[in-house]
Amino acid sequence: MKFLLLLSLLAHVSAFMPTSMLSPSSKLFSDAAAPAEDEAPAAPVKAGPAYACITKAEIMSEPNTLEFGSVWDPLGLAEIGSDETLAWFRHAEVKHGRVAMAAFTGWAVVGAGLHLPGDLTRAGLHFADIPKAGLAAWDATPGIGKVQMLVFAGLVEFHDEIFQAKGFNGKESKHYLRGGTPGRNAVPGLYDPFGLSSRRSEAELARGRAVEIKNGRLAMIGFMGLYAAAMIDGSVPLQPLP
Repeated sequence: MKFLLLLSLLAHVSAFMPTSMLSPSSKLFSDAAAPAEDEAPAAPVKAGPAYACITKAEIMSEPNTLEFGSVWDPLGLAEIGSDETLAWFRHAEVKHGRVAMAAFTGWAVVGAGLHLPGDLTRAGLHFADIPKAGLAAWDATPGIGKVQMLVFAGLVEFHDEIFQAKGFNGKESKHYLRGGTPGRNAVPGLYDPFGLSSRRSEAELARGRAVEIKNGRLAMIGFMGLYAAAMIDGSVPLQPLP
């Protein structure tokens, strides 16, 4: 009992002793337990984005339309929004240009009387039964065929957006809003089935993109001319396709 009282007394006494008189081991434990007052907490580091969208200057540099003062932007769309907004505009422009080129070609092919062989439906409708006129050909297409076109276009868009973000077959494929090239399609073989772009230099690829954009713009204007000529008599001075 006396030994326990002695230990208790020593413990109370050591509590009021200065730290310089404590044993090295007890001082070590006290230093480790006490927080450092001189060290300020480290400021949190804000992580920046791991990507950089293509800039407006880069987008507007292609193509060089000298006919319109180097830049063709009659509506001033380049001044709307951020770099991502203009990248989305360019991506949409390239895609609509491709669709317009295909539509113009299809309108001309059908107007020339060229059709695929075989039946269009199980009900006995043949491809050859489709009228030559563009809008009449669309009206003659069965409803299920129109739905198939819309579903296919939606699947292509969905596939394109997903694989642009994640990459395709393990290869790097940046999204057009995440540093990638606007207009690049991630669906394999959809637009370059023969892989011609892989054998071209950067200068040749840049020229090809410029040519594609210009031809796409012309095709959009041309297809609207075909549509106007089919809907409004005399709206186009030239002889329209049937």
